[in-house]
Amino acid sequence: MVELPEDSTADRRRPPSAGLYRPPSAPARRGLLSKVASGIGDMPIRVVYLFGAVLLTVLAVFLVFTLFAGDNPSGKPVQVEHGRTAVPSATTSAKPTSTASVLPKVPEKMSFATLPGKASVIIGLVVDKTSKIIYPRLGEPWATRSAPPFSVAQRVGEVTQPHTMVVSALLPVDAPAVKPKTSDGYRDVAVSAVKWSLRTQFPADSKITWSGSQALAMGKGWILGFQVRYLVDGQPKTAQALVAVVQIDGAKPAMLLATIPESGKAYWRDINTLVKGVRPI
Repeated sequence: MVELPEDSTADRRRPPSAGLYRPPSAPARRGLLSKVASGIGDMPIRVVYLFGAVLLTVLAVFLVFTLFAGDNPSGKPVQVEHGRTAVPSATTSAKPTSTASVLPKVPEKMSFATLPGKASVIIGLVVDKTSKIIYPRLGEPWATRSAPPFSVAQRVGEVTQPHTMVVSALLPVDAPAVKPKTSDGYRDVAVSAVKWSLRTQFPADSKITWSGSQALAMGKGWILGFQVRYLVDGQPKTAQALVAVVQIDGAKPAMLLATIPESGKAYWRDINTLVKGVRPI
């Protein structure tokens, strides 16, 4: 047997040439964008289109909210009243959009005509301690019932709108910063109360004709009578109504409101009774 030299085995393990040996290089780091691009490239084309469509939708919604955020500067929820949109506030004095707010010129003075029907029996007085006014309490079929937001209410028949009712409350709209010095000064305040009653108690686009305009018989304030014309299921209807604004000790005046649709035509004469009987406590 031929013996190999001791270092021959080591020579066989040694790389053929130390000068040519290069250790394996580490994989190059891939940037985030290249990874994303590679990932998108690996996706099916339909997935790429779907992703793009979702992104464009989100951007469009964001732009819409950004552009129209100033349409409701109060930031309060929007409510709809009689089909009209309005931003609610502490009072209902915001300008209404209904044509019902476009009233005919109020007469400076106009005597109340005697309305048809038979006057109900007066059985006493309503003493509204909240509104601080007094007015006639009507007998049957009138009955005193709860009817928020009014402090006192007398009603007849079914609870349908417009109601057959006589109600009182503090003025539900903004009062003048300074109390009028004369009864005539309350005429415009009474007009604002009429507008409020049309917005809240009658169908949209109701029209009115004035039927009376005069100072209170007792105390300081103004009374307006008006006939209301409106449609119910396309059929013309008529109601008689009254608003009285009464100066009291508080910051706001009191309001007496009567609305009687033609279904309660038998009680229209009671409006004449109220004209003579409302006064401050």
